[in-house]
Amino acid sequence: MTAPSTTQIALTRVVDREPGWFTLLGRKLGVVGIIAAVVLAVIVLAATLAPWIAPYDPDYPDLFAALSGPSAEHLLGADALGRDLFTRLLYGARITLLGPTLVILIATVVGTLLALIAAWNRGFVDTAISWVLDVLFSVPGIVFALIAVAIFGPDLLVVVIGLSIGYIPYVARVVRGAALRERGMPYVQAAWLQGQSGIGISLRQILPNVQPIVVAQAVSSLGFAVIDLAAVSFLGLGVQPPTADLGLMVKSGFDSVLRGQPLEAIAAGLAIVLIVWSITVIGDRLASNTRSIR
Repeated sequence: MTAPSTTQIALTRVVDREPGWFTLLGRKLGVVGIIAAVVLAVIVLAATLAPWIAPYDPDYPDLFAALSGPSAEHLLGADALGRDLFTRLLYGARITLLGPTLVILIATVVGTLLALIAAWNRGFVDTAISWVLDVLFSVPGIVFALIAVAIFGPDLLVVVIGLSIGYIPYVARVVRGAALRERGMPYVQAAWLQGQSGIGISLRQILPNVQPIVVAQAVSSLGFAVIDLAAVSFLGLGVQPPTADLGLMVKSGFDSVLRGQPLEAIAAGLAIVLIVWSITVIGDRLASNTRSIR
């Protein structure tokens, strides 16, 4: 038997090498998903670097430039108070991304914990948690936000907490079903016979195996949270002026349309559409690949 050559050894190493996370992510997203990810990454990067790339203070008024069109001084023109629209678009994207992200983060953590508790204990605990989730699921998340605003007054944090309550069942119901399937697996029974606690098995054994479903559901829900938060801001019950917010810019842009300057509403609305589209595409690709794996 002849010894393998250097070339054969190199080829064997290349074949045996597992693809990196970037390659795996690209396979999951596909071409359209990668485009959506790039669009979202550009928006997130621009919003993050807003203090450094924005040419003006977002709240600085210049009445001499009020309702002016695009120019060298104002790339997208100015609003009714003379504030630079490009600057406010960058800062507004920060709020539009941060608020929904907090909503989904809170809903995902709480919903996943409730799902694991229900799946592990079953019986009365599972029935009680499922009943609460059904009640929450029957009420749109934006209604919880409006109730919270009615009680505590208009504020971004209040809206975030209200929406979080409404989004908990969207995560919990999906994760509970996956956790129930995992609970019946042999590895869970083996861990239980070894004396591991229910909490330890749920967090160290079941949770890592349902993590792809948790991530896919969270990303899928994020797009809806962006729409809900923008709608609340459009109603004037979320972020308050003069803070820049895309939903609030659409509302103020409607008033400017009658004065011959529709660019504020168009730019803010287009930014919301791009954010929601990119998040939705990524979420759908992740969810479809998760279902194919199951």
